[in-house]
Amino acid sequence: MQSSSDTSPLRTIETLRGPAGRLEALLNAGQPDAPYAALVCHPHPLGGGTMHNKVVYHTAKAFQSLGLPVLRFNFRGTGLSEGEHDHGRGEQDDVRAALDWLQNEFSRPILFAGFSFGSFVGLRVCCGDARVRGLVGLGLPVHAEGRDYSYEFLRECPQPKLFISGTRDQYGPQEQVTAVIANAKPPAELVWIEDADHFFVGKLDQVRDAIAEWTNANFF
Repeated sequence: MQSSSDTSPLRTIETLRGPAGRLEALLNAGQPDAPYAALVCHPHPLGGGTMHNKVVYHTAKAFQSLGLPVLRFNFRGTGLSEGEHDHGRGEQDDVRAALDWLQNEFSRPILFAGFSFGSFVGLRVCCGDARVRGLVGLGLPVHAEGRDYSYEFLRECPQPKLFISGTRDQYGPQEQVTAVIANAKPPAELVWIEDADHFFVGKLDQVRDAIAEWTNANFF
């Protein structure tokens, strides 16, 4: 598929609501004939994560470069989203609400990507959901700020999966992330960004390229 301009219209979404109330959201419109829609989830709110996070932004740009409509939203209690932070429980319902919104709006298959906390929460929801055809986990956290993350559910996760981590990720050491992916149900691809930390500082162009290349190779 031909690459799209990075200037597709961006609009505020007023109609995305989860169980805790309205969820603040932005949509890059994409091309009218796009074969997929995409959803991108942000890192932990208690660490300052929002839909405006740089990794989230560049991930959205990667999907947008392929002409896809891309939805980003703030989890409950973040930014202008209603409700209160629920430590990854209620946030799963927020992801379900976003998937429902995309399905109602576009009626086409969905690709998911999440960064850090957003990857953990979103992968749990999207694994096995027939509406979601591909999954991207960025900066998969194993232990972060006193929180442990377990990924046994990936053993039964049937969709194609791409994982991108930095070799210096302080929340996802190489040995532990490699073990997680080794136990995931195939197909699962792991890309290491050399000398990158958890936030891919100075390496976001490599992240963006890896997402676009994998998506183009597997879904177009």
